[in-house]
Amino acid sequence: MTGASIPKPSEIGKDKAEGLPVPARIALVMLSFSDQSRNSSRLHRRDFLRIGGLGLGGLSLSDLMAASQKRLIKDKSVIFLFMHGGPSQFETFDPKMDAPSEIRSVTGEIKTTLPGITFGGSFERLAKLAHKFSIVRSFVTGDAVHDIKTIVGKDTMKANLGSLYSRIAGPLRKGSAMPTNVALFPQSVDATTGPIIKQFGDFTASGEMGSTYQPFVPGAGGGAQADMTLSLPQARLDDRRMLLSSLDQWKRQMDASEAVGGMSEFQSLAFDVLRRGVSDAFDLSREDPRLIARYDTAPLLPKDRISTQWRNREHYADNAATLGKLLLMARRLCERGCGFVTVTTSFVWDMHSDINNVPVRTGMDYVGRPFDHAVSALIEDIEARGLSEKIMLVCCGEMGRSPKLNVKGGRDHWGGLAPLMVYGGGLKMGRVIGQSARNGGEPASEPVTIPDLISTIMHTLVDVGEARVTDGLPSGLLNVLTRGQPIRGLV
Repeated sequence: MTGASIPKPSEIGKDKAEGLPVPARIALVMLSFSDQSRNSSRLHRRDFLRIGGLGLGGLSLSDLMAASQKRLIKDKSVIFLFMHGGPSQFETFDPKMDAPSEIRSVTGEIKTTLPGITFGGSFERLAKLAHKFSIVRSFVTGDAVHDIKTIVGKDTMKANLGSLYSRIAGPLRKGSAMPTNVALFPQSVDATTGPIIKQFGDFTASGEMGSTYQPFVPGAGGGAQADMTLSLPQARLDDRRMLLSSLDQWKRQMDASEAVGGMSEFQSLAFDVLRRGVSDAFDLSREDPRLIARYDTAPLLPKDRISTQWRNREHYADNAATLGKLLLMARRLCERGCGFVTVTTSFVWDMHSDINNVPVRTGMDYVGRPFDHAVSALIEDIEARGLSEKIMLVCCGEMGRSPKLNVKGGRDHWGGLAPLMVYGGGLKMGRVIGQSARNGGEPASEPVTIPDLISTIMHTLVDVGEARVTDGLPSGLLNVLTRGQPIRGLV
């Protein structure tokens, strides 16, 4: 299974709904599926419609889809894979094998497809794809505090970056009714995994943008996503037959109910595209089984192989069980019009070697190998589908790790330098941006900062020049768009 290759992709479907009209001030309508509908002889209108839940002052589904500043938005998407806990720069993309033993990568190094460039020894698959993405060796996050600052923090107005994008693009994509901003956690693909980790920051925060622009979180509920809920248990999401049977049952009830009978032609079409978008985008069983196998990271780390001495054992297990499928779902969402997808698993990159966390060598087995497997599968898949210009992937955490190993073989918190990987989006690939000092603890060239990363992402998604002269955008949002500079060497 782990040796499976990427199959030839099937034809990408395109939504046929176009030119939806914008009726004035009708009730906000969002869709909710429920298993209970299968046991009901009649689906009441109140069960079908979730009205006003987002507090949008009477905006309709069509208003949400038409709210985007279309001229500002580029036909691109971003997948932001947040490496929670702070990954080591040494064991990932900057091994420093000419440094003393207490500094250099404990996993050794592996040659890449870029002349003279090596990665940490755990990244065998990514090393073979190094010409397809770029790495930054001078990225500085600014402090060594456990938080989620690269995607939600002071530089993002304390909102998820996707919420800033959604404020410009609109919460829903016209034509498909896909949310423009989604956050994926382990429970999005596996209901048996642990809850979202929020003690270091809320990935679903929307800050001053308001709850309308919160990420939609499949499989978790709460906030804005409560009004666009796919309430089918995950076991049935994984069962294509049961999923489609439930949707067909819902459609038959809709056809016979007074709810649809009283709708305008637009409303019926809006619900239809929303139904089809949800049923397709979240049904991983529609993928070729060979492709699912290529993404799947669960076989790499069965839970019984994780030592019970580590208190974070459940986090390591959840990460391995879900990372690959989360990235597969992220690709499906981007393919269908979602503009920004946050992906994170659990708190697994904090490799102190203490009562909670593994030492670095073990950590790169538990965490690094699944990362190598899943991210390389995503890149191969995107390349095979011809989507490398459209989909951008960002991989980083909140900080890096200390240049010197501690006495137990771990690395401690470090804010002076952190790894950053960027793929696709029409940017320049096969590049190594910046240099680090000999000890790997700080930049030896001009630092790349969080505002620079944000600027690179936003310039990929948005016509920033046009946004500057557009009425109605918050001044704070414009400041975020223009504070940093796109990373030199990538644009």
